Amino acid sequence: MSLFQTSVKMPAGVSWPRYLRMLGASMLAMFAGAQAVHQYYLPDLSIPELPPKPGELKTELLGYKVREEATAALQQFKAEQKVD
Repeated sequence: MSLFQTSVKMPAGVSWPRYLRMLGASMLAMFAGAQAVHQYYLPDLSIPELPPKPGELKTELLGYKVREEATAALQQFKAEQKVD
């Protein structure tokens, strides 16, 4: 008797092949979501040689900061264009 026969059911009543497909799809979605978040926020993943002293830890999101600065520059440019 093969382990992957459809007659072998798991406790939830789901066959092994269906369980493995769902497991693979769930893991793929999880990894894709993590990649999307890292692409959007651009976290600083560098590890410093020495740990920071208490109160020195910087927790800013670099991707967010870049987008915020770009938006501010664009708004300033638009304001300058209206004045001329």
